[in-house]
Amino acid sequence: MILPGAIEQTITAMHGEAGRAWLDDLPRRVAGYARRWQLTMMPPFGNLSFNYAAPGLRADGIPVVLKICYPGPEVQTEMAALRIAGGNGMVRLLAKDVAGATMLLQRAVPGDMLIDHPDDEAATQIAAGVMVASWRTAPEDHPFPTVAGWGRGFERMRARFDGGTGPLPADLTGRAERLFADLVASSPAPVVLHGDLHHYNILRDADGWLAIDPKGVAGEPAYEIGALMRNRLPAMADEAAGLEVLVRRLRIVAGVTGLDPERMRQWTVAQALLSAWWTIEDGGDIASTEDVIRTAEILERVTL
Repeated sequence: MILPGAIEQTITAMHGEAGRAWLDDLPRRVAGYARRWQLTMMPPFGNLSFNYAAPGLRADGIPVVLKICYPGPEVQTEMAALRIAGGNGMVRLLAKDVAGATMLLQRAVPGDMLIDHPDDEAATQIAAGVMVASWRTAPEDHPFPTVAGWGRGFERMRARFDGGTGPLPADLTGRAERLFADLVASSPAPVVLHGDLHHYNILRDADGWLAIDPKGVAGEPAYEIGALMRNRLPAMADEAAGLEVLVRRLRIVAGVTGLDPERMRQWTVAQALLSAWWTIEDGGDIASTEDVIRTAEILERVTL
């Protein structure tokens, strides 16, 4: 089996010898699931990084994706999010092997990514429609992490940098940290959010557009916009152009979802600095967070 180089590098860097063993076992596992679920498999997708995914056909001719994940808690929350959505706004979960961290998923056909849509306004409307279609009230006994729990990333940042913010801008990060806490404290009843709903995770299907790869997190709907706001941006050194795109997206999503654009703006600012910290926490370089931080800087200065 020929794998894209990125997944081999990522898995071995993150998991060492255990990751190498997982990679080496993939051919056997793919063949086993193909027999179990009666699949005709095709070569894997070329953009793999953290999990194995390949298109295929079921015996009845239905296009599918076989997704074999490296074991971890996010696998079960992804399965749960897909199950609760039930094919509304997200690809359908057709079968699963919880112990094997493996899913058989509906394949979006033709599968064009929203990132390739030429019109940002139309793309934003599409993304907002996917949000509304997929949101479901979080059950009381839900298995998901919470937005409040994700926010404790700021505590890890403080612990790592002896109460400081490391390479992140101290004043902006402090304000984002306090804003995050205030928003959590005033949040309405949670829904099941995708948690990483950006332009690369929304694909065109024959009947519309569907999200893939949900994280699965319980929180207020206004939190969901953050990832969308941080992707496919103009050169953020041009503040006027950046502000125009960001405000337009907020207003479009507000129009489709009925959410408060000001609250979504606040969530975008708070979440941007949390996202920047996650990048640092995972070993990333501060340079890779520049546009994310710039997004927060620009939006912090406006009120909707």
